[in-house]
Amino acid sequence: MRHIWTEPGRPKGLRYAVAAAAVLIAGSTLTAENWPHWRGPLANGHSGEKGLPVKWSPTENVAWKLALPSRSGATPIIWGDRIFLNVALADGEGELEFWVVDRGKGDVVWKRPMGGGNMRARKQNMSSPSPVTDGKHVWVMTGTGVFKAFDFAGKELWARDIQKDYGPFGLNWGYASSPLLYGDSLFVQVLHGMKTDDPSYLLRIDKATGKTLWKVERPTQAIRESPDSYTTPLLVKVGNAFEIVTVGGDVVTGHDPKDGKELWRLGGLNPENNPNYRIVASPFVIAEGVVGAPSRVKPLVALKPGGRGDVTESHKIWSFDRGPDVPTPLSDGTYVYVVDDRGVVHCLDAKTGAIVYGPERLKPGTYSASPVLADGKIYITNEDGLTSVFAPGPKFELIAENALEDYCLSSPAISDSQIFIRTTTNLWAIGDRKKK
Repeated sequence: MRHIWTEPGRPKGLRYAVAAAAVLIAGSTLTAENWPHWRGPLANGHSGEKGLPVKWSPTENVAWKLALPSRSGATPIIWGDRIFLNVALADGEGELEFWVVDRGKGDVVWKRPMGGGNMRARKQNMSSPSPVTDGKHVWVMTGTGVFKAFDFAGKELWARDIQKDYGPFGLNWGYASSPLLYGDSLFVQVLHGMKTDDPSYLLRIDKATGKTLWKVERPTQAIRESPDSYTTPLLVKVGNAFEIVTVGGDVVTGHDPKDGKELWRLGGLNPENNPNYRIVASPFVIAEGVVGAPSRVKPLVALKPGGRGDVTESHKIWSFDRGPDVPTPLSDGTYVYVVDDRGVVHCLDAKTGAIVYGPERLKPGTYSASPVLADGKIYITNEDGLTSVFAPGPKFELIAENALEDYCLSSPAISDSQIFIRTTTNLWAIGDRKKK
């Protein structure tokens, strides 16, 4: 097994962050060549791959492309020779499917139905949640609440309908959170309130049977649209224990994976009690013992997990008032890289939150995908399908701009020295595969 968190030159904080995130794929063979979660092999937006392509176009440095029927916010998930896709057959209507693709040829191996009820919710549709895999099985949830498990041969292992079981999702712009895999369980959040008076909640689901192991309510004082959260839960290690971190409803909370009990709560994510402060960007690991919690731009908060009760005053480390709205930030343990929805980049000191550089401007456009870090470069794709490549570190250096000239909501995935980018009309395999 390749322990990428011990590579020479990695900051100590990053080594800890990556090692802590590794338990997301506990019990499976973890290698840097796979991309089993929307934020990569260690759920932090990092890949240990080397020799990645830097320049490409629709006709250059493309290994293959697979035609797709519609847009999706879901990231391609990769394990070995298989790519997994949550797919809407039409943009704002009709059926949803789950596709498995041969990553060598770019051909569809099998498809399975995920039910109807697809609809457009502003820019996204009901295929937005990304799948997750442990290398033997794969789980996928749709924005309609249908949740299924398959083996790699396409056999359906179990199926559920979360809305049927627990009531309609009440988010203003449709459900989009991805499930979190840890050990023998999947953790699912439903943080909502704009279109329902039902409480928000967290679920722990047995990955083998699909049965609910616990369901806990997550109360909030947020008003109108502010209870809505489109984020994905984060697993963090605190001492010898682990916590599930969720962001939404104006607060950050830490939960015990064993029973879902809320251990701590940090407020201040909506300082003016704005009724439209829904949260899209997910929590992320900054460095050893530090978690980043985005809100709706202001503030981005760095906090220390592991407290008990109300930790608003005691566990906040720093805050930044020019955070992102949609793209989840990225950290290498020394610096935090923030790309906002307009392509404005800030680099922050991970310890203090001080601005190292910024604002720097990528090519104008709308940015919804999240950045990834690999091979000493940061890749970020905007909604026009343009991927900018810039250097990590204390000085902004733009390396390349690569246009695919097609609409894109999905974050890039990296595997075996290739980059996979999902646009409305195609899944693109960029560069040549270099199996290890």
